[in-house]
This record gives sequence, structure tokens and C-alpha cells, in this order.
Amino acid sequence: MKVEKKDLEKSQVELKVEFSLEEFTPFLKRGAEKISQEIKIDGFRSGKIPYDVLKQKIGEMAIYEEAVRIAINKTIGEVIEKNTNNQAIGQPKIEVTKLVPGNNVEYKIVLAMLLPIKLGEYKDLKIKKQEIKVEEKDVERTLVSLQESRASEVLVEREVKNNDKVLLDIKMFQDNVPIDGGQSNNTAVLLGKNYIVPGFDKELLGLKKGDEKKFNLPYPKEHYMKNLAGKMVDFQVVIKDVYERALPELNDDFAKTVGAKDFVNLKEMIEENIKLEKEKEVNQKTEKEMLEKIIEKTQFEEIPEMLIDHEAKTMLAELEQSITNQGAKFEDYLSSIGKTRNQLTLDILPEALKRVKASLIIREIAILENIKVEEFEIEENIIQMKKYYGDTKEVEDKINTPEYRNYIANVLNNRKVIEQLMKWNVVEK
Repeated sequence: MKVEKKDLEKSQVELKVEFSLEEFTPFLKRGAEKISQEIKIDGFRSGKIPYDVLKQKIGEMAIYEEAVRIAINKTIGEVIEKNTNNQAIGQPKIEVTKLVPGNNVEYKIVLAMLLPIKLGEYKDLKIKKQEIKVEEKDVERTLVSLQESRASEVLVEREVKNNDKVLLDIKMFQDNVPIDGGQSNNTAVLLGKNYIVPGFDKELLGLKKGDEKKFNLPYPKEHYMKNLAGKMVDFQVVIKDVYERALPELNDDFAKTVGAKDFVNLKEMIEENIKLEKEKEVNQKTEKEMLEKIIEKTQFEEIPEMLIDHEAKTMLAELEQSITNQGAKFEDYLSSIGKTRNQLTLDILPEALKRVKASLIIREIAILENIKVEEFEIEENIIQMKKYYGDTKEVEDKINTPEYRNYIANVLNNRKVIEQLMKWNVVEK
């Protein structure tokens, strides 16, 4: 394996890795074995399909593509370590630059190198932590939500009344033009909850199954859907079904259905959960304020764009995952704010830059203060990950790679540094 190193602008390095055909042959065998375990060919056992038969069935390029993935995963860690003296940061950009059956194989790595930074003050910043209070209305709100989630529902043939659940088809228009994402079928609406916009559910009162109605309502000026905020929207609805809902009584029996001993214990559990959630929010806010102060006091050289771009893409993926987990579509969210993915990525860049700077600061402080993760801590984390995801061969293969261990070590080390910084800098109000 031959490696050529080339210095690029903005503290970046390019590593060109080349395998001779002889060096690449073992990866070809492993690639063929992996593919042969995933496809079926009559007359051959899984994982035992000869190379020539596999080549005829799927084409030799498919085997090469699988082999180069294996080769990269196997060699990239060693290549980076030997050629950068552990000074590389962030995620590398990888590109296969030569892949032709019967010839040498080549891939390229572009890395950002550790930037020298001049740390300012990072101790005794006296960041005030917000006091945590759980009010009775917080507990009541959660109780009502639990009660609503366990309401009984009965299909009825009558007019819509308050507190009913209604299934309906909705069409939304603005100036007689259908609104993108404003058409939905069999949508559930709980009356009394101000669904969509204030006043929407009141328009349904008195209707019954099969009824159609047209009406218009103004969207609030502060509505999160900026393209509709403050504007009049026309609605067309068709009632599909009406359900009468009955809420369970909030008592000891109800408490037991959600795992509490009695109603008093349920309120105590809710209060504790709310407190933990508020503590998490306050800690995140305090940590953000602390890191921003340290960033202000730190001097940085020019930061490679690939670090910022990668962080922005990570943040966009996190946002998309969060929205998807709530049962919404990311495309609908983009439509609601009137932006494309690229436009939203540009909006994220300033915050991505802050996160990159914070990462560089944390790394520098870890070195200066000799904050390290012990091997047993990594092992404990890996054991927990196996328990969480299930101790299967696929999970074990991924977790046992050097790259994953390095990732876990980095995450744990960052956490240790943040915890120490919080001790040095945060004071209770």
C-alpha cells in the first residue's frame, strides 16, 4: 500500500492511498464472501458462491465496489494515524479515485488538521445557573395530557359537540390556490384544542358525518408557518366520523394504570420527571452560555470550511431526526418556513461555526488539563451499547472497530471536559 501526502490550503491535508492488484486481492475475496452471503444462486450455499459465478451473476464491478468499502474501513485509521501524527480533526472526506477491474485501486482522503488556538480565560467565569422550579400548573398540565391519552372513544351518529374527536378531510387554499402540504385525509381533530388555528374547531360544531363546509380563518401573525402568518386561509372540510370521548377520573385507580401506587404518588412522579427535564434544559442553556464566553476570549486561526460544512450537515440531520420523531415530515417543515435544505444549511452555518470552535476549545483544554478517558470507561460504555442495541454480530462488528472506539473515547472525553468546566465556572443563583 502506497500513501502520498499533499498539503492543501486552510490547514487541510490530502492523503492518496493506492493498492496494487496483489494487495487488493484479499479485499476482493472478502467482498465476494460478503455479497455471496446476501444473495441466493441455485446450487450454491450462502457464503460459498465461487468468485467467477458471482462475477457472472452480478458483474465484477459490484464485487470491486464492496471490496473497496472493506479496504477503506480496514486501512483508513492506520493511514490517518501514521501520516498526521494524530493531529487530524473532524470527519475525513473520502473519495474513490481509481476503481477498474484488473488495475491498481486508489482512494483519497482529505482531512482538516488541528489548528493552533490561543485560549483565553476558561476558569472562574461565574456563570449563574438558573433556579429550577416546578409549579403546580406544570404538574396539572401533564395530568391532563395523561388523562387525554387514556380517554375512551365511541363512534356516534350525531352532530359534533365540544370535546368530541372528529375525523375529517381538509383542503386549504389561499387566493383559490391549494396550499402546499395543506391537503390531508382522515385527520383527527379534538374539539376544544384550537387545532390548526384558533376558531377552527368551532367551525365544526353542529356538523355530522358526510357534511361538507367551507370557511376562512386568519392565521396568527406569530404563527410558525411564516408563509401563512397573518394571512387569511380558506378551508374546505368533509366530516368522515364523529367520536364521543369520555375522560377517566383522576384518582388512585387511574394512577395505578400508569404505574403509580396512588394519585399522590403519581403527582410526585410527575413532579420529579418535570424537574429532571427542566434540569436538563437549564444545564444545556448554562453550558451553551459558558462555551460562548470561552469562545469570545479565545483566538482562532482560519478554520477549514470542511469542518464547518460537516457540522452544519450534522445539525441539519439532527433537526430532521427531531421533526421526524414527532411524526411530522421534514419537507412540510421546510415548506412552513419557506426555505430549501440549502437555504436552511446556510442559516445554520453561524451556529455550526460556534460548535466547531467549542470542539477545538474542548480538545485544547483536555490536553492542557490532562483530562483523559480510561480504557475501562470505554469498555463500560461499549457493554451498555451492546445491551441497548442487542448483542448481535452486526452490532458487535461495528462496535468493535477502532473507528467506533475512537468515537466513543472522543464523546466521553468531551463530556469529562464539559463537566470539569461546569465545576470551574458555574455558580448557583
